[in-house]
Amino acid sequence: MKGFLPIDEPLQGYSSINENSLTKLQELATNLPKLLLTDRLETNITMMSDDDLCVDSLIQNGSLEEIKLSMVQLSFIAHAYILGGSKPKNNLPRVIAKPWVSISRKLERPPVLSYASYCLDNWYLINSEEPINLNNVALINNFLGGIDEDWFVTIHVCIEDAARDAMEASKLISQCTEESEESYIEELLNRISQSMQEVNNIFERMPERCDPYVYYHRVRPFIFGSKDNPDLENGIVYQGEFGDVPQFYRGETGAQSSIMPTLDGALGIEHTKDSLRHYLNEMRDYMPKEHRQFIEEVETSSMTKKLVSESSLLISSYNDCLEQIRAFRALHLKYAQTYIHNQSKQKNPFGAGGSTIHGTGGTPFMSYLKKHRDETEQQKQ
Repeated sequence: MKGFLPIDEPLQGYSSINENSLTKLQELATNLPKLLLTDRLETNITMMSDDDLCVDSLIQNGSLEEIKLSMVQLSFIAHAYILGGSKPKNNLPRVIAKPWVSISRKLERPPVLSYASYCLDNWYLINSEEPINLNNVALINNFLGGIDEDWFVTIHVCIEDAARDAMEASKLISQCTEESEESYIEELLNRISQSMQEVNNIFERMPERCDPYVYYHRVRPFIFGSKDNPDLENGIVYQGEFGDVPQFYRGETGAQSSIMPTLDGALGIEHTKDSLRHYLNEMRDYMPKEHRQFIEEVETSSMTKKLVSESSLLISSYNDCLEQIRAFRALHLKYAQTYIHNQSKQKNPFGAGGSTIHGTGGTPFMSYLKKHRDETEQQKQ
């Protein structure tokens, strides 16, 4: 199992279908940093005809990997168009809206830049003979580009890779019953805690090459959604789609990663039923379908918390797992303070910073992250 990253590297180009519209799509996505720098993106898109980025043949005959590539490219282009100016635009031209909505329906995900397109399907290995690590992963698509933007995303790619064994062990432990050997359950718990220790080691490296000022003013502005975003309070009209009724979607956020929901489900970590719980469940709509199904299977079948409560042998290993998860959430809270809350007090000279008290997913992030952390700590045995 490769965790939630694709089994093979994401594609960087189209091979099975050779159409002019896909060539244009590829070129537009590749040139985004230059077009944003020179303020030419809107002009270029305005000059296109409605079918210049047509993906109909791709949807009918393309591979799943190529369809995911087009979702990544269209998501980057759309967000660059909407959020790349001094003020967000609330009207997306048909040339982008039509193919984006078509592709999103094919993938059963909303037409918005989600974690899957921003991170999971947007990387490649510099040396294909070497494993995934921070010295060997690069991004396929960027907004402005640069070390800080790349590092922010590649950290997440490497976190997903480091969590592979925890995800495999979560699946196995969710299948354990009262007949399962305690030693086997303990082994699985140890695999989860060790894997999450690797995750935390990677996460701790975020400040090395991602500066808080650059993140807040150059990276973050492009990943907001329209839902609960005061800068897009009237939503976004996808021209020619949804009856031209404005749509509201959450922005890209780490809460759309499937790692934490899987661990919560496998280990029986419960979150109280409030707006946070509703938000976390809502985030699943933005995940790939197979990831949603995986989480549901794990949390539906897991008896781990019950098994631990009935065995003194398992308590220590179980608490080790929860400690690593608590540490991850504590680090996330620390970064939210440094990278967002503190930076929100400074003037933004570029683009739309979105809400300074809400995360990119539209939540009051500081209170939610504290709640995540504290609820994890409270459920240690």
